[in-house]
Amino acid sequence: MSSETKTLDVMILGKSYRVSCAPDEEKDLLAAVDFVDGRMSEIREGGKTMAIERVAVMTALNIAHELLGGKGGKGVNSAEMKRKISLMRSSITEALADGQDKLF
Repeated sequence: MSSETKTLDVMILGKSYRVSCAPDEEKDLLAAVDFVDGRMSEIREGGKTMAIERVAVMTALNIAHELLGGKGGKGVNSAEMKRKISLMRSSITEALADGQDKLF
């Protein structure tokens, strides 16, 4: 990842979060935000009203299950997944360091 970063304000379940990424990874980050927002919305709408923390955990478990091949998937490219997880971890760490609200 480049030492240069770009800061973006993104929305997940109607809540704003400030995240950062390398300029060449902005498209991937925004796609991830859209994906997570969509999945969290599905889970929240599919059941009883749940606390945001529970929605986030259930979403993470569902995505992990799918990525690990639990739904007949082909699994994942582990190197690429590690790169993306590292990017997300950096963005979350920076958002928390900037004094943003809890992420979930």
